[in-house]
Amino acid sequence: MGMSAWKRAAVSLTAVTVVAGVAGCQDGDGAKKAAEGPGKAAEAPVTPQLQSHEAVTKVIQAAYRKTSDAKSAKIRMTISMPAAMEGGGTMEMTGVQGWDPGAMDITMKGSMLAAGDPDAPEQMRMIVLGDVMYMDMGAEKAAELDGKRWMKVDLKGQGAQQEMTGGLESMNQDPAQQLALLLESPNLKHVGPEKINGVQAQHYKGTLTFEQMLDANKAKSAMLSKQEREKLVANVEKIGMKGYDTDVWVDEAGYPVRMVVAMTTAMGTVNMKGDYTDYGPKAAVKAPPAKDTYDLAEMLKGMGAS
Repeated sequence: MGMSAWKRAAVSLTAVTVVAGVAGCQDGDGAKKAAEGPGKAAEAPVTPQLQSHEAVTKVIQAAYRKTSDAKSAKIRMTISMPAAMEGGGTMEMTGVQGWDPGAMDITMKGSMLAAGDPDAPEQMRMIVLGDVMYMDMGAEKAAELDGKRWMKVDLKGQGAQQEMTGGLESMNQDPAQQLALLLESPNLKHVGPEKINGVQAQHYKGTLTFEQMLDANKAKSAMLSKQEREKLVANVEKIGMKGYDTDVWVDEAGYPVRMVVAMTTAMGTVNMKGDYTDYGPKAAVKAPPAKDTYDLAEMLKGMGAS
């Protein structure tokens, strides 16, 4: 496997790590409990008059419940990372994302994929099922590997793949978890009505510091070993992460149609914008045929010291 292919693999892992939650640690019981609220209260209608914190909280709680129950949606996501960051640039991803269980089948394109390689493909398909990711490395690489074009990466495995993802591969992120985290913001507010992709929606906004994120996810934090927690904090300190801003637009049916997340770091701001449509049942995502797949971990073992 050439260095350019390894570079694209690393960039793809960086992209999916952002989608999976950069330093988010978002799936703690604390955030879910806050999102669920006191019982199954009637869902608050989305109207331009919602201004109080209490009313806004009810709307986001209702959106959380509806999104959690939906379990999947079509997505169009754009990620931009500062040039000063390794793998910096832009990435656009389109496809389907599922949660509970986690799944994704997306096509990626953008400068992050090219990463300065003139021979890089214009786009790459990526499939994620739980903690396993498959990347279509293209026909050229398949010719070098007995026709196997899909690279399999265990996101919870040890070794090089963990290094490439910065140790953040276990963090779960989806629209429902984003809403749960947004509810932990001390300054959650209603911005006003806007049209998003032709759909009437209401705009809400909130901010959190990294310390507040950890406090909101004590249950998840408690599941981390001392070493894992120290690595997480070290990674955040390394990038100089200062804050986490979230904007969400909720349509009249109570679903988020757009979410924008901005993470301020010492090297600049990481921006993630996701548009969501066609909420529904479990995402129909399938792994590539085993005969077309090779395992990155096994390949690294075979390479040995070389």
